Amino acid sequence: MSEYTPPKVWTWDKASGGKFANINRPIAGSTHDKERPVGEHPFQLYSLATPNGVKVTVMLEELLHAGHTGAEYDAWLINIQAGDQFSSGFVEVNPNSKIPALMDHSVKPPQRVFESGSILLYLAEKFGAFLPTEPAKRTEAISWLMWQMGSAPYLGGGFGHFYAYAPSKMEYPIDRFAMETKRQLDVLNRYLAENEFMAGDEYSIADMAIWPWYGAVVKGLVYDAAEFLAVHEYEHVLRWTNQIAKRPAVKRGRMVNRAWGEASSQLHERHAASDFETKTADKSVKQVVGD
Repeated sequence: MSEYTPPKVWTWDKASGGKFANINRPIAGSTHDKERPVGEHPFQLYSLATPNGVKVTVMLEELLHAGHTGAEYDAWLINIQAGDQFSSGFVEVNPNSKIPALMDHSVKPPQRVFESGSILLYLAEKFGAFLPTEPAKRTEAISWLMWQMGSAPYLGGGFGHFYAYAPSKMEYPIDRFAMETKRQLDVLNRYLAENEFMAGDEYSIADMAIWPWYGAVVKGLVYDAAEFLAVHEYEHVLRWTNQIAKRPAVKRGRMVNRAWGEASSQLHERHAASDFETKTADKSVKQVVGD
């Protein structure tokens, strides 16, 4: 790897390279005007089925499965490769231009909620579901939720980027972030050796937050790195991952706003429960991000 000497002042004068170079920029705000679509349900979700997006669609489907009819939602696909997240309508919901973003129209004025962990906590508190009420378990669930929010950037933006998306393979960052990813998996494995779920014996938003990231890694669904990371070493994470994946709401939630992979696994937009039965693959939407 050639030596790099940083300039005294960094300037944005060339593309960063890699898979997402066309949407990376050092400034915030919208790039174009586009009105945000609004459906008929209380919750309007603007998202994509990346791990962060899956967290929220799983939560909404779990709420509906549990009988919380007030959690009905419309899910609109945000094509991040096309820059939909920089539209004026989306930036109104999330000034950080990242999916997912949620508008709650069941309150007046409508409440925006952004950042996936914040959305999970908002919905859990609004419906009194999937967040333990017993103080010790509640604290444990929130601690693991915050662990995921702080740890996943090392997995995705660190390991995933340099291993799978960077324009060239570099030993130092791959080794650095592979080490951290394996350490995090070991943290989970040790805990899950003694606990069924992330809040002990109770399924919660902590599981919904962690599963789309770390479950996907150990099943080889992201970065194609299962062998590289020797994921067979994490038997308790694999047990938990497989257990979560069998839940009907999880199966549905993982499909929502998905626009790649097998046609049977995709539901580009969700506006009613019947969409899962009547969906057809929309050929006009091309692959937008790796799973």
